[in-house]
Amino acid sequence: MTQELVNGFKEKNVFQPAENYKKEVLVTHSETYRNRQERLSFWEERASTLSWFKKWDTVLEWNPPFAKWFEGGKLNASYNCLDRHLESSRRDKAAIIFEGEHGDSFVLTYSQLHREVCKFANVLKSLGVKKGEVVTIYMPMVPETVIAMLACARIGAPHSVVFGGFSAEALGNRIKDAGSKVLITSDGAFRRGKVLPIKENVCAALKSVQGIEKVVIVKHTETEVEIIENRDFWYHNLMKEASSDCSAEELDAEDRLFILYTSGTTGKPKGVVHTIGGYLTGVATTHQFIFDLKEDDIYWCTADLGWITGHSYLVYGPLANGTTILLFEGTPDYPKKDRFWEIIEKHKVTILYTAPTVIRTFMKWGSSYPEKRDLSSLRLLGTVGEPINPEAWKWFYKHIGNEKCPIVDTWWQTETGMIMLSPLSGVTSLKPGSCAVPFPGVKVEILNRLGQPVKKGEIGFVAITEPWPAMLRTLHRDDNRYQDTYWGKWPGKYFTGDGAKLDEDGYFWIIGRVDDVINVSGHRIGTAELENVLEEHPSVAEAACIGKTHEVKGQAIAAFVILKEGFARSEQLVNELKNYIAVKIGTIARPEDLYLTEELPKTRSGKIIRRILRDIAEGRTIGDTTTLADSAAVETLQKLNVS
Repeated sequence: MTQELVNGFKEKNVFQPAENYKKEVLVTHSETYRNRQERLSFWEERASTLSWFKKWDTVLEWNPPFAKWFEGGKLNASYNCLDRHLESSRRDKAAIIFEGEHGDSFVLTYSQLHREVCKFANVLKSLGVKKGEVVTIYMPMVPETVIAMLACARIGAPHSVVFGGFSAEALGNRIKDAGSKVLITSDGAFRRGKVLPIKENVCAALKSVQGIEKVVIVKHTETEVEIIENRDFWYHNLMKEASSDCSAEELDAEDRLFILYTSGTTGKPKGVVHTIGGYLTGVATTHQFIFDLKEDDIYWCTADLGWITGHSYLVYGPLANGTTILLFEGTPDYPKKDRFWEIIEKHKVTILYTAPTVIRTFMKWGSSYPEKRDLSSLRLLGTVGEPINPEAWKWFYKHIGNEKCPIVDTWWQTETGMIMLSPLSGVTSLKPGSCAVPFPGVKVEILNRLGQPVKKGEIGFVAITEPWPAMLRTLHRDDNRYQDTYWGKWPGKYFTGDGAKLDEDGYFWIIGRVDDVINVSGHRIGTAELENVLEEHPSVAEAACIGKTHEVKGQAIAAFVILKEGFARSEQLVNELKNYIAVKIGTIARPEDLYLTEELPKTRSGKIIRRILRDIAEGRTIGDTTTLADSAAVETLQKLNVS
């Protein structure tokens, strides 16, 4: 982040809360909860809004780095997401609005979803699944995925949801590490008019992985698949015979709810463990307060169910709050580039929570697409997954929110489980590009290498200095790695791996992973800073920067840039963009190479895969591309003749 962006805001770049939000907000940042006792009181009060079979004995037992929240309490996540709503008018309220890739849609009410979850919980029991056994779920974005998650939660079997775009090898590694005996999958998935071979990947994975005894297959695409007798079973056949009567198990607050694998620096994925009581308290509270929930909201989180955002803010947080969620199977550009806006118009979506990389893609396509649709139902916007550059923020605010919708720019991680930094609608003044301040009951600081708070304006490391309820408890089967990775830098303080600054108002400005740094002649330059500067230029929709080997400098900067509609590629523009960085940051940051491209290699969740950019920039053989949202992006980049 440039100093201009952090400290040089003019008045027009600070957006004040709208009057209609000031009157109705649920919580204010004046509730700062400065000491631990105040924070514990806040979280205890929030936990009491859930349904418990037995109240806890202690709010927090903290033996750094191991925490136990609401120890002694008993509850069930599935019960909190379903059963307790059946006692009110929410019984017949829409729980899930499903929108398929081909435009097909239907609704599951809370009572209907409850019935399906109970039936599938009984199916799992009939297959021999017991409390504590991890069930792997490898599925597309369909209601059956949500049903499977809640059914696992109902019987106390932790789930491990594997993103449906992962390769057979990635799936196999996660099954093996989790020790699963039961796998839930589908025959296939629809993707831009094509069918992805989900079950085919399962068969390939299970050829080299032992342990899976039963495979349940959802018939979704009507694709012909291989069926292994006595191992593979069709979901619909099992559900025909299942009873809809299944009581939710009374589980300990510290029982595992799920394992979710995230990338590790060693190449071996980390199995992040989240438990029931603290996690559900954290995600339900943050979802309610940050999104300023109303009973009639139609809430759309665009994240895949295979990522933490899908777990926390598409399933558990919203359903615990009795929200109507929209579940979309397709992509923003199929069959046309106005698909998101068509869906918002069709279903009268009121809250949209999406990723900055998606917003920058919309910018590239231009404002003509949303302008053709009625987006007046929207009242609140949110961003997640990475820092949003100010230009994308302003575009989102103007062209999607019609300058009337607050934007909650949220920062959190798979490991934190819940949002940690965010504005609150109607309370916090909004600064484009800043995720504002810590959520009430959360203690976040920016520290130097010695673990001391930095001065305002200085870059430091984001640290969480007090335990929080939705925090990961450990890594699956690896307590030592958990301690070393997250708590080894400063005793008792959680190291996030992200760098940031504080501005003069105490707002946080995340500058990205501290390991995303290019070392040019001894000068360390963050990729996020380079990309933010490029994205300030009026011609740039999105940028990605990497370091490539240089025999003199050690590393040189290579930039890949997507232009907005209406801007033509030219050597003159390439030089203009290189010089723009040199002026904004310094000549040391001027890219050695700058390529104008139409695509960047991204995962389905929108994250840029920089490893592939490095392979392309240095002329290496490109590795595994199975996690890409669109493999054609690599072909596009290779045609640039990068050398």
